[in-house]
Amino acid sequence: MKEFLNDWGLILVTFLPLVGVAVMLCVPGKDEGTHKLLALITTLATAFVGILLMVNFDYDKAGVLQFRVDHSWIDQINSRFIMGLDGLSLPLLALTLLIVPLVVIYSWNHIPDPGNPKAFMILMLILETGMIGSFLAEDLILFFVFFEVVLLPMYFMIGVWGGPERKYASIKFFIYTLLGSALMIVSFVAVYFLVKNPATGEAIKTFSIPELRAAGGEGVARSAQVILFAGMFMGFGIKVPMFPFHTWLPDAHTQAPTQGSVILAAVLLKLGTYGFLRIAIPILPDGARQWAPAIGILAVIGIIYGALCCLAQTDMKRLIAFSSVSHMGFTMLAIATMTTYGFNAAVFGMVAHGLITGMLFFIAGSVKERYHTLEIKRLGGLLISAPKMGWILGLCTMASLGLPGLAGFWGEFPAILSAYEPAAGLNVALFRTLMVLAALGTVLAAGYLLWLYQRTAFGTPKEEFANDPHIHDVETPEWIAWTPLVILIVVLGFVPAIIFNVSEPAVSLIARTVGG
Repeated sequence: MKEFLNDWGLILVTFLPLVGVAVMLCVPGKDEGTHKLLALITTLATAFVGILLMVNFDYDKAGVLQFRVDHSWIDQINSRFIMGLDGLSLPLLALTLLIVPLVVIYSWNHIPDPGNPKAFMILMLILETGMIGSFLAEDLILFFVFFEVVLLPMYFMIGVWGGPERKYASIKFFIYTLLGSALMIVSFVAVYFLVKNPATGEAIKTFSIPELRAAGGEGVARSAQVILFAGMFMGFGIKVPMFPFHTWLPDAHTQAPTQGSVILAAVLLKLGTYGFLRIAIPILPDGARQWAPAIGILAVIGIIYGALCCLAQTDMKRLIAFSSVSHMGFTMLAIATMTTYGFNAAVFGMVAHGLITGMLFFIAGSVKERYHTLEIKRLGGLLISAPKMGWILGLCTMASLGLPGLAGFWGEFPAILSAYEPAAGLNVALFRTLMVLAALGTVLAAGYLLWLYQRTAFGTPKEEFANDPHIHDVETPEWIAWTPLVILIVVLGFVPAIIFNVSEPAVSLIARTVGG
């Protein structure tokens, strides 16, 4: 089995969703059940391969790429089909393999207008291939291909199945992401020509991430690294999204169907933070150190700004969207410290945010389906109308505000703590100031999340919904989709080492390249 996984494991886990797409395209008719079942079988088969990879993964060597695939691809530019799995990519692969099947299960009776589950499920499977491929790719061109594959499916999910302003939101999402990608690929090409082999002094002229990381930016002047890092910063920073490039996110989340919002929050945003850790920082370490203070400052501005925007929102989904801007700021602050501790905190923050915010968007979607509105002032009494959903919402809000014993605490507290002692050479006073400001952000988070929960769950149902037969408690597909996320939010809150121990060997190698 290990030999088979070494040869085919990563290829299967990446491209099985596309096999499902091919099968669905060959199945005629508009039978909703058939296409949903095919999508579910495909995602479960993909998850099964992923589980085999995790079971056979050597956790004592989590800092080394395992199940590595290395084949000739585009010989003219020395770009190879390289994929690998290590302690950095494994938690994010696991998150993706969990979220997509749960979204398919949730969709069993939640296909948004105008229907057409076949096309909807096909887009979801293409998204899965793009996300998994991005986390496993070890060649810059291959990474860029997967990074861009996710753009079109999400554009169509928002533009076709979204809300009243879906066209505006989808175009804004597309343009923002495309702009960042254009600047990012320019930096990739420049790296190809400029980075030199430390042993020979000649240009490497390769897109292989392991080779470029080993070179550590050799031959690229610090000023050039700063400029090239700026290009990657735009590509990854817009995807995170960091302040001030965040404005596409609230519109995209608000207009996207529930499934799109869950995938966007749980996985897609992590492509940006992952890109910083996997590509930008280890390949351009001098540029990363020069940019670190700016990244930290923008991260903290995002934390405070996002929290203040949450306090001003009247729409439940838009409030959760702005909370993503704030919470991803903690992840970027941890990355800005350029230390092993900070990078490890960032990986946990990605997973915790994916689980918690994904759950919040699931609940928001179910509330919208029942009440036909997400206007906070019209909601209320959820603990009376749908008590189980009300209690689940309560758990998720507590997790999101960082209550100890839940995953959100370990997504925020270590990130704040990491700023106390940044990498050698960084401005300690600046980062400790940022640490204090970030801690104030947690207070604001408690304010807007408790305000949201009090307005939506407490009290009695408004008169217009008091006797509405459409308002009911959690249904079976919702239970199946939500239970694994709720369990993980609690389990990771008590046993954070599940993530920390896996990612630390990999991120410590990255930190070493920047002296962290």
